[in-house]
Amino acid sequence: MDNAALSVGLQQLTNSGNVLFLLLGSILVFSMHAGFAFLEVGSVRKKSQVNALVKIITDWGFSTIVYFLIGFPLAYGISFLRPAAELLGSNQGFDIIHFFFLLTFAACIPAIISGGIAERAKFWPQSIAGAILVAFAYPIFESFVWGKNSLLGQPGCWLSGITGGIPFHDYAGSVVVHSIGGWMALPAIIILGPRLKRYVNGESFGIKVSNIPLLALGSWLLCVGWFGFNVVSAGQLSSISGLVAVNSLMAMVGGIITALIVSKNDVTFIHNGALAGLIAVCSGSDVMHPLGALIVGGIAAFIFVKLFYVETEIFKIDDVLGVWPLHGVAGTWGGIACGIFGMKMFGGLGGVSLLAQIIGSLAAVIFALLSGWIVYTILNKTMGLRLSEHDEFMGPDLSIHNIEAYPEESL
Repeated sequence: MDNAALSVGLQQLTNSGNVLFLLLGSILVFSMHAGFAFLEVGSVRKKSQVNALVKIITDWGFSTIVYFLIGFPLAYGISFLRPAAELLGSNQGFDIIHFFFLLTFAACIPAIISGGIAERAKFWPQSIAGAILVAFAYPIFESFVWGKNSLLGQPGCWLSGITGGIPFHDYAGSVVVHSIGGWMALPAIIILGPRLKRYVNGESFGIKVSNIPLLALGSWLLCVGWFGFNVVSAGQLSSISGLVAVNSLMAMVGGIITALIVSKNDVTFIHNGALAGLIAVCSGSDVMHPLGALIVGGIAAFIFVKLFYVETEIFKIDDVLGVWPLHGVAGTWGGIACGIFGMKMFGGLGGVSLLAQIIGSLAAVIFALLSGWIVYTILNKTMGLRLSEHDEFMGPDLSIHNIEAYPEESL
């Protein structure tokens, strides 16, 4: 074999390895959507379990279509409205599999929001809202950090001009995915209002979860898939980092142990504490020391446990799965924490700017709140977001899907 043929063969092998790498990561993150589904199923009442399952899988379907046609091209300037031969190209279809991987991130937006507005939202307005956010709002911010619009995260971007040449760093989406999703959910939760009898005459009446084993299953599925979420954000096989994997592990453990202590052994907080840690470490998982990641995850779980109480018991905001403190605030903390624990003085690799992290993280909060408020306000004025009192009392399983989660119990 001559040198030219050897070079071509090695390049094909590299291309194939990168495609396989992204495919395996896509499958892992895709499995996280089952985690979202079962976490919500276990956290709502029996009369809302079917609705939770249907929402997550149909939102995935709508997200796939709109992100393929609009969102991914908007964020990265790559259109797939070309012949299949061009999509395959000379790199084994890397762009199209890259779309699949980033789709699994984009589809997290309606999945996150779903948990906050559970049990009282109409089906079609929420589906439409999710499709709009995935098609337009989410990819616009995505483009600012990872994509074609040089604003926050690209070398030489606008932000780096005021931060000493260092752009905003969000390796795997603490801010781009989780903070955006959690802060977009907050206007929808407030506009919908609390579930029936959640608060009566200013007094809080807690609504119990329906199924702890299913809730725990959802948490475990998310934890396992998260290693695809973070590690495969490298984008290609040659850039894979064992540090990212171990930092993800340590942040998850930090979240578990902290939630165990702070919540005084509450099973729901412990399983969500693991997720809080993983959410917070996404941004800096490639630059932190494992002990730094442990601390970041622990602080995220502390934030979630304490802020969930403030949100639901003091502010009287009925956020069913606590998606605002879990994804929104813990995600914002993760973006800022990257600028702290990524520094060499804390054992990190350096190359991060705390100022850039604060600006980028706060920009996401403002963008997400405005986007969520605009979309959900318009839909509420035109279609109405909330089920009727009768339908909510009956439960969305019967009023929307005409079946219960356990049909044999009604025989």
